[in-house]
Amino acid sequence: MAPPSTPARLLAPETLALLGACLALTACGPGKPAASHVKPAKVEAIGHETELMRLTLTQQAENRLGLKYATVESGSARQSRALHGEVMASPAAGGLPVTTSQDLGALAASQARADGEVGRLTAEAEVARRAFERAQALVREGAGSLRAQDEAESVLGAARANLAAARQQRALLGPRLTGQAQSAHIWIKVPVFVGDLASLDRDGAAQVRPLGGDSQAMLARPVAGPPSASPTAGAVDLYYALANPGGRLRLGERVSVSLPVGGQDTGLIIPASALLRDIHGGEWVYVRTKPQTFERRRVETASQQGDRVVLARGLSAGQLVVSAGAAELFGTEFGAK
Repeated sequence: MAPPSTPARLLAPETLALLGACLALTACGPGKPAASHVKPAKVEAIGHETELMRLTLTQQAENRLGLKYATVESGSARQSRALHGEVMASPAAGGLPVTTSQDLGALAASQARADGEVGRLTAEAEVARRAFERAQALVREGAGSLRAQDEAESVLGAARANLAAARQQRALLGPRLTGQAQSAHIWIKVPVFVGDLASLDRDGAAQVRPLGGDSQAMLARPVAGPPSASPTAGAVDLYYALANPGGRLRLGERVSVSLPVGGQDTGLIIPASALLRDIHGGEWVYVRTKPQTFERRRVETASQQGDRVVLARGLSAGQLVVSAGAAELFGTEFGAK
């Protein structure tokens, strides 16, 4: 009977030594690092716009700022669409408006050549007229021929036709550039998206305001301009005529234009002077919560008609807003000196 086998007899000594070395290396080697827990988002508390500053003035400071107030009331105003426009030189009769996108040097040279051509053809027409009158006089005296009279009349007709064509070509080039800088009558070109044309009141007057200027709007009446458009932008151009006393607006200047839209906006009404806009486009008003105490509130405007602003949200009827001196309160809140 064979003796029972032992582990030492199952594995050779060399195999046992190699297996022990492998186990030792595995135990001493670096293990798999534990996965660190990383949060997918970090949320931090920041100042909310409801946590605004409350301004409390002394009676002397309020008097010095000259603050005035208006009550928020319910009302309506005609809807309008805010767009941008470009100041153009109004054309002469039968001409085209002039913009700064044109090559003004080439335009001035074309105007000079056209003026010279009109002068030359005017002189030719005058010579032809005199020649025709002499031919008529000779026929009346019996010293001339009808053929010579007919030829003189033909030359006069051709001269007048050439002169009329030259004058029409000159009119297309518009008035002289030297006199357009201080023009008292200008046009405003307004690119309008074709999808908005149907909603506009094409016969209504537009309100024009200089960029960065005061809130006083100037009324411009619609005029029939050239059929211009921008196919890449999907927009067509509308034109409005505007009186420009003293050359307030300059050729090529960009302006803000409000075009009338059919329908009325209903909401809360505040004066346009009470509305403040920050550098990010946010709209704010200052509300008088109690005597000599003011808080800044965010609002959203629906439309503006003249000096009236219709609010979409932000206030409630009956509140008092600062209609004069809001900019001074804004500076006071942020430490402007």
